[in-house]
Order: sequence, then structure tokens, then C-alpha cells
Amino acid sequence: MNNQNDLADIEMIDLGLDKEINRIVKEGTKQVTINNMPELPYAVEEAINRLRININFLGSKVKKIMVVSSLPDEGKSFVTMQLWAQMAKAGTKSILVDADLRKSVMVDKYDIEANDGSKILGISGYLAGNYELGEVILHSQYEAGDLIPNTDNIVNPSILIEGGQFEHMLNTIAEDYRYVFVDCPPLGIVSDGEQIGQMCDGAILVVRGGTTSKQVIRSTMQQLERCGCPLLGVVLNRVQGGKGSYYSKGYGKGYGYYGKHYGYGYYGKNYTDQYYGEK
Repeated sequence: MNNQNDLADIEMIDLGLDKEINRIVKEGTKQVTINNMPELPYAVEEAINRLRININFLGSKVKKIMVVSSLPDEGKSFVTMQLWAQMAKAGTKSILVDADLRKSVMVDKYDIEANDGSKILGISGYLAGNYELGEVILHSQYEAGDLIPNTDNIVNPSILIEGGQFEHMLNTIAEDYRYVFVDCPPLGIVSDGEQIGQMCDGAILVVRGGTTSKQVIRSTMQQLERCGCPLLGVVLNRVQGGKGSYYSKGYGKGYGYYGKHYGYGYYGKNYTDQYYGEK
């Protein structure tokens, strides 16, 4: 296990519609452009790239990966977007699912626009039965990168997540993409992430360094265990580099990655004490 200044050291409900939906996925989706994809500092870009490489070592059975945090403002949506983009740029067919159905800002934040000027439809409408799957899958400027946004936030999405259509969607697109990255709401705030975790092959937990308490992190790990979603690892975000460290060269923030494939007990009983003291 590396210290926190390391950049990274990783590591169907059968509704009878599979053939038709797979046909829709493969035959074409709305073309969009992500206008506001930031250029990352080298240290951050390299950390995300190493995270991408190590995910490839997890094996062929790991396809549906939820990216989650304990609390808001820990950077999980940023990590999800950048990880998906790196995968797509590397030629690995990947799709990003915006499953933050309550408070998503992805379309506005990244200024995602349809190339033909038409309205972008989202996952909430699909889950409610208003759209077909092919109508909400967007093809980005990255040849291997598609995404399903959320354009209509709702107060209580639990019924939509539990209804069977969400799991069917994940299983269907997993047949056509190497990776499905699911951006979930914070586990410590709402129950949506736990519900979605039951449908995924594993989770990446994003933790804000020096801020999130060990009790909160422990609770999040217990939630993942309870829903049967293996913890693949932890991304330590917003790490403050010390003088002379790799991060001190003008960046100030970075990422660390702790974990090794599957297993809830990998970190050991006192892993949070080591990195977060007695908060």
C-alpha cells in the first residue's frame, strides 16, 4: 500500500426486449459535443490514467462500476467523467450513466450540446417509460465514448430505480460496452446508491483527503457491503502535496488510489486511522 502522496497505485431482468434494445444501441445514437471538458494538469491526468490502467486488471467480469462518495463535494462526478473520458480516448468502448437523479448538473456543467441542435433527453424520462433507450444514449466526440445523462431531476427516484427498468438498462448496455461507469449520489445522503450498488460489479469510493471523517468512510464501506457491491478501491481526492513532493509543482491537488481488486477487508480495521487520524 502506498502513502497518500502517490498519484495512484492500483490498482437481466428479462423483459423480452433484449434484442430490440441491443439493436437500438448499436444502430445509432444522438451525436453530441462536450464543450467544457477541462484540460487537466499533468499530475491529475496521469493519476486518472493510472487508475484507468489498473481497472483493466480487474478482469473481464467487472463491467458495471459505480463511482460513489460518502458526502457531496468529494469529487466523485469529476473522477467519473475523467475516468470515462480516458477510457474512451484509449479506445475502450465505455458508457457513462448519470444516475444522480436528484441533483445532476452534468449537462450544464460540461456544456453538452446535441450537434443537430435538438433537445437532449435523459435517463429519468427513459425510466418513466417516456423514451426508448436509444433516445437517451448520446455519442460524444470520443469515438469509443457514449453517455446517458440525467436532464430532469426528480424528488424521489427510488421507484424508478427499483422498478426493474434500471437494472435491465445496465445489463443491456453492459453487453455492448466494455465498461459502464455509473455516477451515483453520495451514499451518506440518500439510499439511491445502495439500490444501484446491488446491480453493479463493484464500486470505486472517492474520498476527499483530510476532510471526510473515518466514521463516515467506515459507514459507507458498511453500506457497500450490505448491498453486496464489492469495494474495488478508494480514490483519495484533493490531496495536499508537501514541499518537494510531486504535487507541489504548481498543482496543489491530486489523487491517490488505495485498494486491490475485490474485498471489503483489504484495508484492515484501522485503515482510516492511518490517513485521517482520529476525526
